[in-house]
Amino acid sequence: MSSSNYYRSWIDRPHLDLNTRLLSEEYQRGITEFMGLVQRQPEAETGMLRCPCSNCKNIKIIKEWDLWTHLYLNGFTRSYKIWYHHGETDYEYGSTSKPQPAVSLIETQKEDEETRLSQLQTDLDATSTASTNLSWIRINEIVESSVPKKKGRLVGLGRRARPVPPSAPQPYVDPEVLLDQLKDKDDRIAALEQKMADQEAGWEATRK
Repeated sequence: MSSSNYYRSWIDRPHLDLNTRLLSEEYQRGITEFMGLVQRQPEAETGMLRCPCSNCKNIKIIKEWDLWTHLYLNGFTRSYKIWYHHGETDYEYGSTSKPQPAVSLIETQKEDEETRLSQLQTDLDATSTASTNLSWIRINEIVESSVPKKKGRLVGLGRRARPVPPSAPQPYVDPEVLLDQLKDKDDRIAALEQKMADQEAGWEATRK
């Protein structure tokens, strides 16, 4: 934690030293403190973490190594003083040294979570649509290459398609793998929705 006049003031300052163009010592200490907190959270075991750099703004979830790189290159999101997306539960501080009401911080957290969940849902939907289209295109190619034609028509569709030969155009995408990936995305969306429901229940309990 910074020894400056207000809470985590290093976040508001340039992360690069103007003379050396290297990370300032204050910023290095700050992100080391942040990563120490992050690595103690259960989510760290997955290797995928929410990125608070000035570009990602806690919306993107990336690999831990990439998170370090983003923080080194882009700096920290300046408004993110309480690291509630990364396990911090101390709501008595805000962006200044004055204590902030817990309710207002909880409301902000809720709004941020809803926005990010919506963005993630949109990204996953777009990815799923693209993957689904690709899988059906590939399935059609497999059928057409495996089933004999008679007078321009496919015949024998009741038979199992032969495996795609090694000479098939690369890269080959197995439709079953793609469909498994789509199911995995659906499971992740369901898990995120459950997490949001649990958090909202916690917020309601806090208000009471």
